[in-house]
Amino acid sequence: MTTKEQEVYQAAERLYQANLDWASFFRETLGATGVARAVFKELDEWVAFQQTYEYSAIQLMIAKLRERGAQTPDEPTKVITIRLPQSLQEALRVEAESMQTSVNKLCISKLMQIIDNSLVPNESAAKAAREAEREREPAQTE
Repeated sequence: MTTKEQEVYQAAERLYQANLDWASFFRETLGATGVARAVFKELDEWVAFQQTYEYSAIQLMIAKLRERGAQTPDEPTKVITIRLPQSLQEALRVEAESMQTSVNKLCISKLMQIIDNSLVPNESAAKAAREAEREREPAQTE
């Protein structure tokens, strides 16, 4: 465990012992202004930290806080709307039912997980591909 990892983990343990609601704990540990982001400022450092035992242990703390569920988050709740195929929505519903949870809780859990960058479509690459495709199309005559 490096000094930086120890620093973040120890801060997370103190916050966990303070019995915060899960959203406040997340904000203060892994959120955009949390201790982990302050310590691991560079993207490569952040990605490496996400592969550590300490990061996994903090995620487990969040899961335990979420299980309590009785506390109201100490911050406003925001709503996002996403477009997804009906088959994906149905698969999420079935998965949530089998886990005896709500689709909302399942989606929050999934959003908080690490995802390999190669699995996330790159918008600039997609735009470049569309532009290249348009350039290959023959010019239409009037």
